[in-house]
Amino acid sequence: MRYIDKEAIEHIAIGAAFLGTGGGGDPYIGKMMALSAIEKNGPAKLYSVDEIEDEDFFIPAAMMGAPSVLVEKFPRGDEFVKVFQKLAKYIGKEKVTGTYPMEAGGVNSMIPIVVAAQLDIPLIDCDGMGRAFPELQMVTFNLDGISATPMAITDEKGNIGIFETIDNKWTERIARSATVEMGASSLISLYPTTGAQIKQSGVHHIITLSEKIGEIISSKSKNVKDKLHELLQLVSGYELFQGKIVDVIRETKGGFNLGKMNLEGMEVNKNESMKVHFQNENLIAEKNDQVVAMTPDLICLVDYETLLPVTTESLKYGKRVRVIGLPAHEKWRTNKGIETAGPKYFGYDYDYVPIEELVKKVVAEHV
Repeated sequence: MRYIDKEAIEHIAIGAAFLGTGGGGDPYIGKMMALSAIEKNGPAKLYSVDEIEDEDFFIPAAMMGAPSVLVEKFPRGDEFVKVFQKLAKYIGKEKVTGTYPMEAGGVNSMIPIVVAAQLDIPLIDCDGMGRAFPELQMVTFNLDGISATPMAITDEKGNIGIFETIDNKWTERIARSATVEMGASSLISLYPTTGAQIKQSGVHHIITLSEKIGEIISSKSKNVKDKLHELLQLVSGYELFQGKIVDVIRETKGGFNLGKMNLEGMEVNKNESMKVHFQNENLIAEKNDQVVAMTPDLICLVDYETLLPVTTESLKYGKRVRVIGLPAHEKWRTNKGIETAGPKYFGYDYDYVPIEELVKKVVAEHV
């Protein structure tokens, strides 16, 4: 067990936004909420998965909806604990052992820190994705047949409700409709889980990995080249492209940020182009009209100079970025994982090919 202090929050917010692949919310907003919570209540306790008991009981807390909406529709501040306690009461659990993030992301990695600090319960070093995904059934707990419901949902106005659904896809459909009516963003608690289920189905060490990524990106003692090398080594990643954003097509629809961006190559990629398609998160990267990375593998945009993560709601013309790809957690590379969050689910007519093979193919064709 250790405590998460202000410096740790700064680093986790950056690293989780990187793993969020463009989604998961603005890291600045998430960071400020978490910093405020520990300033008022003291630092949050972080437990490793090895430190919890099989019979312990946990509830995650998260934001659902289009990340761009959060910039203008800021939470009131008590919704996270309110929705958490609503679900705990409905289930009949007087004592919840702790909480954890449902996904990696600038906001969704921070909300459980707020809950942990305000309720003085542990935060567990795991999540349900190892990255961010746009839909509620796209979690590793679902891959193992764990139900998303009972689920609680609320908004900043005070509306609150409980869903029980026949399967996790229906959880997504019904909760998405409610979220749209709530103004395209809501606060949720779902996938109530035991310690045994977390040990079997969670993605472990994601918070400490996020912190390490944030430490590398934030380092003042190393140049960009050295930081990038260290970052790619840590996440087994690839730099796919260096370029400038020349066009962004984006809309908020059905509780999602949807669109694509076009990049014009620079430096080593001069006279080349890239397209990145996204639905909250980056899903497909095409270099010179050839796919070089696809979901469920991670496609991460970072600022060209600072390596700070670039989220889909902050995309703008002229911004210089690096596109980084890295392999998804092994659970997403199973048949069920690819069926749940692979390119065909999102409407792209591609069979999933791991990023290692795609990168090797592109390099071979240019030799």
